[in-house]
Amino acid sequence: MSTAGNKTGPTDRPVGEFLAQAPHPVRREDAFVLLEMMSRLTGQEPVMWGPSMVGFGSYHYKYASGREGDALAVGFSPRASNLALYGLTLAPEAAELLPKLGRHKTGAACLYINKLADVDMQVLERLVSAGYAHMTTAVHR
Repeated sequence: MSTAGNKTGPTDRPVGEFLAQAPHPVRREDAFVLLEMMSRLTGQEPVMWGPSMVGFGSYHYKYASGREGDALAVGFSPRASNLALYGLTLAPEAAELLPKLGRHKTGAACLYINKLADVDMQVLERLVSAGYAHMTTAVHR
């Protein structure tokens, strides 16, 4: 059983302090909206994961190789170029919801948004709820 190499884990850094230092004013404001939304929808307290990710809840993973660890269930990071949202693209409902979201891009397991004004907030809330439920089910434990 190997847990070595997990680069990102929970830290004690205050989330509000991190978000207040986001250099882009629109992403900083959007980050506080996401903070409230994800807190409300998940019922979880926000936790910093590594130096730049705000996470809500967690799940345990184990690969066939034996490597295992914990990761945030859903979360976000206000980056210089966009808002990166984690855990929202893997739920079965995501395939139906993403085309309705508005302007966005997806990566391996990330959803990228330039600003919240570009997306339908009700669809985003549904993605957060579905993502959190999916990532915290027994399937991922």
